[in-house]
Amino acid sequence: MSNEMEKFGYKQELKRELGFKDVFVYGMLFMVVIAPMSIYGYISKDSNMMTPFVYFVGICAMFFTALSYMKMSNRFPIAGSVYAYVQRGLNHHVGFIAGWLILLDYVFVPALLYLMTANWCVELFPATPHWLWILVFVGLNTLINVRGITYTAKADWIMFYVEVVILALFIGFGLNYVLGEGGGTGKLVMDPLYRPGEMNLHFIGLACTIACLSFLGFDGISTLAEETHKPEVTIGRATMAALLCIGFLFILQTYVATIIQPDLSKLNPDTAFFDAAAIAGGEWFRKVLLVVNILAVGIANTMNAQAATSRVLYGMSRDKVLPLVSGLLCRVHPKFHTPYMATILVGIFSIAVAEFSTVDDLARLVNFGALTSFILLNVAVFNFFWLREGQRGGKALLNYVICPLCGVLILGYVWFSFDSVTQIVGFTWLGLGLIIGFVKSKGYKEVPEAFRKSDMV
Repeated sequence: MSNEMEKFGYKQELKRELGFKDVFVYGMLFMVVIAPMSIYGYISKDSNMMTPFVYFVGICAMFFTALSYMKMSNRFPIAGSVYAYVQRGLNHHVGFIAGWLILLDYVFVPALLYLMTANWCVELFPATPHWLWILVFVGLNTLINVRGITYTAKADWIMFYVEVVILALFIGFGLNYVLGEGGGTGKLVMDPLYRPGEMNLHFIGLACTIACLSFLGFDGISTLAEETHKPEVTIGRATMAALLCIGFLFILQTYVATIIQPDLSKLNPDTAFFDAAAIAGGEWFRKVLLVVNILAVGIANTMNAQAATSRVLYGMSRDKVLPLVSGLLCRVHPKFHTPYMATILVGIFSIAVAEFSTVDDLARLVNFGALTSFILLNVAVFNFFWLREGQRGGKALLNYVICPLCGVLILGYVWFSFDSVTQIVGFTWLGLGLIIGFVKSKGYKEVPEAFRKSDMV
């Protein structure tokens, strides 16, 4: 693939060791196979116990953006994700803004996850200090990521099996409790998926707003393009497969939880899923489930988030578009062939941010950047394939006009529903990016050397 990289103006520096299964599992763990367990109660409360339907809406909503990722990863199999795609689909300067915006998501997500994990660990072990758990998980994940993408993939497979086994146990206990013992609803019912009289545009819009944010992370697969064999095929397929599979598992586990305990008046939003697990499997199973959630988020999810963030920083830094740190963050380890300085910086940054922030604060930060950059990605697909290349016909109309437009409309609806604090933080970050982009490009006139040399602009 060295010739392929030269076509885009870069050298092949990272090590290609991943196949379809590796990046598929990476994407599944980035979104967390058992993610609904920690937020199930809040979604159930907001959706009147129709959490499975909410996740179904989420799959439909993010499907169009996943298609756009597929199209762009097929044409531009390079690291940088949305930064690289918008850079080449629209122009370099808009690409920088897209990359800058996704950094608002990627840079703060590891800190958010480390903070959540530390909070859970302190609940299990009240005598331990909060900061100790942050250091432990940051140190472990940074070491694995620096050692090489192969080590990350091996750790991913271990955690994938653990999450799948615990999820299978929950479903087994749940179905036995409902169908075998006659507890909960006593039978399989359609209420969690469809309630007559509840369905209207307002409810679907609310479900879309909640669910879209639950699937953030599927895009992280594209950051591994330069470490994957045949990325022009593998990355897109893995992205779509991971989104659809994780969506099915989200629907399945929340459906079982709902039929175990279907009474909204008895629901505790903080512990709803774990309460359902205790009802069906016993108190011991609740504790096991909590430990597995800690491992899933503290190791698998944060490790992959840190890996994705470092690849985006690497992709932007080698183009020398980041202020002050570009020369540092584009360094690749001579032995492990990983962007080790970017990985270490993300770890240090995560420690500082997690120690002085709250979960609510960080949750507000990550959503604005991700969805705004996704909107730009969908626009880039339309601009590159329909306008620039002039592809026409029914298939082209569907792939490059209708689907991206659906993605923009759905994401736009969610975007306008953000609270004022999220909007203020997001626009402040955007304004800072516009200033940096202006200075680094000398008034938006200069583009990176690789972009000038590329024959695919």
